[in-house]
Amino acid sequence: MREKELRRHMAVFPIGSVMTLTDLTARQIRYYEEQGLILPKRSKGNRRLYSLNDMDRLLEIKDFLDEGLNMAAIKAHYAQEKPVSTRSKSKKPLSDADVRQILHDDLLRQGRFNQPTQHLGGHRLGR
Repeated sequence: MREKELRRHMAVFPIGSVMTLTDLTARQIRYYEEQGLILPKRSKGNRRLYSLNDMDRLLEIKDFLDEGLNMAAIKAHYAQEKPVSTRSKSKKPLSDADVRQILHDDLLRQGRFNQPTQHLGGHRLGR
């Protein structure tokens, strides 16, 4: 993961800062946590700490609610995203050979290099 992305995942903001930046109440933020929409980290003193990604999610939830979505629809939206992220984490990393094979297969599937060529006057021309 790149440094920028690592920093976005760092949980460093207390709930007061999140309230100021998102214009949400502590009660709303805790409710979204209860609903499983955000999962703040906890400090050694058991205080909630939020990341930039958590704040992005809270602002997105706020937008969804403003658009008229209910909590069930918002949960369904995020439930669809989870399988993608958990699936990518469970896969083993690709080796260089794997990447080359995938690229080769994609090129063949596109048909670009899999088509027969025509010969014209000793010159080879693609279709």
